Amino acid sequence: MLAAYAARFSPDDPASALEVGERPEPEAREHWSTVTVRAASVNHHDVWSLKGVGLSEAQLPMILGCDAAGVTDDGTEVVVHGVIGADGHGVGPREPRSILSERYPGTLAERVAVPTANLIPKPPELTWEDAACLPTAWLTAYRMLFHGAGLTPGQSVLVQGAGGGVASAAIALGSAAGLDVFATSRTEAKRTAALRMGAVAAVEPGARLPMRVDAVIETVGKETWRHTIASVKNGGTIAIAGHTTGDPDPALLTRVFFHELRIQGVTMGTREDLAALMAFLVRTGLRPTVDSVHPLSRADDAVRRVVAGDHVGKVVVTP
Repeated sequence: MLAAYAARFSPDDPASALEVGERPEPEAREHWSTVTVRAASVNHHDVWSLKGVGLSEAQLPMILGCDAAGVTDDGTEVVVHGVIGADGHGVGPREPRSILSERYPGTLAERVAVPTANLIPKPPELTWEDAACLPTAWLTAYRMLFHGAGLTPGQSVLVQGAGGGVASAAIALGSAAGLDVFATSRTEAKRTAALRMGAVAAVEPGARLPMRVDAVIETVGKETWRHTIASVKNGGTIAIAGHTTGDPDPALLTRVFFHELRIQGVTMGTREDLAALMAFLVRTGLRPTVDSVHPLSRADDAVRRVVAGDHVGKVVVTP
């Protein structure tokens, strides 16, 4: 089958480490199912893998991809929940949690094998491309907003770095749920896009907000951390699910304890969260922002777009 995989590691030029070619079909395993992929999406997780973070040389070649929507052998349309081993389904209770493309081949392929329990029925109202955007970025944003930060309608949130997949999802979800959403971006085009997605205001990174917010959605890290700490109100929450620019230095711990801030880490979400997210989209009519769609044969173009940071929303790959 055709697949896009990490053939080597390249910290400086991660897209150059990606190859597209023939890989073995998924192996049959008890309590697992094979899904014929209709659409998948690219995440920063794939970029980090190509840089050599989270994978070893012994694991290469590794098919990349955490997200997919597709069809099972019996014709059922499904969305793949990419977290393996969180509750033992398909792997046993003692296997540590991982994400597809870490221990097991990922979704940037014509077919992918996953534990059967990880298959969530795809609502017919969602397109393949819509559904493929959800299991990592949108699920993480959903978890950050409503579990990690515990936000409710009428509260306020700052989303750092409006162009990224998680950030753009947080803007759209927060707005649809009745939150006052503020966003930052380095470019005017992305700030304008944030306003279209429902933000009440979009400013340059580091710009002062008209008020301190109840929570901050943080996936950027070092470049935005000082602004994040300064923007959250006393007793507020910083929900963090990544640091694309590296660890903050300094961490500004004095402000954390003096203002009684809560820092909550989030890694994706549960199968129940994914089902609830899809139901929310169906009920509200909200849909993911799809930046671009690329054929699997040109998956390197999709990865390069994510590496360059030129995208707004999700970059999708279709076999």
